[in-house]
Amino acid sequence: MERGPVSSRLVVISNRVASPKAASGGNQGGLAVALLAALRENGGVWFGWSGETIDTFTGEMDRVEEGGVTTATIDLEPQDIDEYYNGFANRTLWPLFHDRIDLTEFERDYEGGYVRVNRRFADTVHPLIGEDDLVWVHDYHLIPLGRELRRRGVENRMGFFLHIPWPQSRILLSLPHHEELVRSLFEYDVVGFHTQDWLDAFREYVVRQLGAEIEADCVIRLDGHAIRAIVAPIGIDAGEFEEAAAGTRARFARDRMHMTLTGRQLLVGVDRLDYSKGLPERFLSYERFLVRNPDLQGLVSFLQIAPPSREKVDTYQEIRAQLDSLSGRINGEYSDIDWVPVRYVNRGYQREELAGIYRAARVALVTPLRDGMNLVAKEYVAAQDPDDPGVLVLSMFAGAAAQLTDAVIVNPFSADEVADGIAEALAMPREERIRRWRALIENVRREDVFWWRDLFLNALQKADVREPA
Repeated sequence: MERGPVSSRLVVISNRVASPKAASGGNQGGLAVALLAALRENGGVWFGWSGETIDTFTGEMDRVEEGGVTTATIDLEPQDIDEYYNGFANRTLWPLFHDRIDLTEFERDYEGGYVRVNRRFADTVHPLIGEDDLVWVHDYHLIPLGRELRRRGVENRMGFFLHIPWPQSRILLSLPHHEELVRSLFEYDVVGFHTQDWLDAFREYVVRQLGAEIEADCVIRLDGHAIRAIVAPIGIDAGEFEEAAAGTRARFARDRMHMTLTGRQLLVGVDRLDYSKGLPERFLSYERFLVRNPDLQGLVSFLQIAPPSREKVDTYQEIRAQLDSLSGRINGEYSDIDWVPVRYVNRGYQREELAGIYRAARVALVTPLRDGMNLVAKEYVAAQDPDDPGVLVLSMFAGAAAQLTDAVIVNPFSADEVADGIAEALAMPREERIRRWRALIENVRREDVFWWRDLFLNALQKADVREPA
């Protein structure tokens, strides 16, 4: 890949904004670290929703400058949150883009709120955009934002990155006004996806449904607009995570885990409480493993960390109740006086603590039913002891599977296959574990979050500047 410094000032726009102070303290994810680093290097602003509500929308921004980074946030009305965020973003687009039509809610009010908030974002951020700035919009909450900014006269290079999967055409066709939503992406200059599969699905839709033309160098042309659609798989800050795994807090967490395990092998899963993560299927697969390997009962322990998310959405309340029931039933069926097969924890942990838990685990179960990337897989690899690494059991439907091919790849819909994967991972000889881990860590280090950032921004900086309308 041709790489070079990105010299233009950067305007990052996303639903929520990361705090520079929190990121400097190690409490933010790799995405925030990479984008904040780019903002420090080149100047610019990160704009988004504050997470707070206000009775009547004013468009008034709260601007904070800290550590060389400017953040600008706005408050939204309760109706905005209900319709734009809880509604169209998380009850419509999220389940639809994760192949869950059965959970998708098609409400006209949701779509109206989504359009309204994107217009409010455009009205408010427009004055912050300088003549030569690069504008980088993130994720499914803000797909139409580029179109709204163009309507307000923004002629800058603009890029959009989708952090979740792009659905197959047969799925997307169920969305009312799907053509209008997809056409709005052609107001950007560069559109990025995590995997070739997601890009192929996008290309297939725009060619068959909209009549777009595919040209050389990933250029797609439609109705006088041209975008460059690229594959740019996001990574983690591998160096920082490896350092965290060797730190004091991580060692304490690892030692604490070893004390509670009393010699047993640890299986770990770390996921937001979300139906896309395949948690009920994972619990049932683990139960299938116990049934098929009675000699290992009492010798393994499964820890599932699942902090709650989007608790106001009914489907998330339902999955929590389902997991409570499953974990209780499995423990009631298989526990002994000195062993509980499942430890299910509904809370989050700091990155350093997670790094220690990862290192203590012989096996990581990363088995989403569908996932844009899944950075837990990469964090687990980065946290391992090079002389005695654990084994990653990874869903074939996670975006990370395209890069981490030396993991034990499984079909998460098959309890038998996941159970076999667990057994294979636990029985894997040390030499084989080391060989696989070395291949995995090489990818995690090489294609890290800074590689991803530079890949996208260099493509955007080279994009042809549009002629004024």
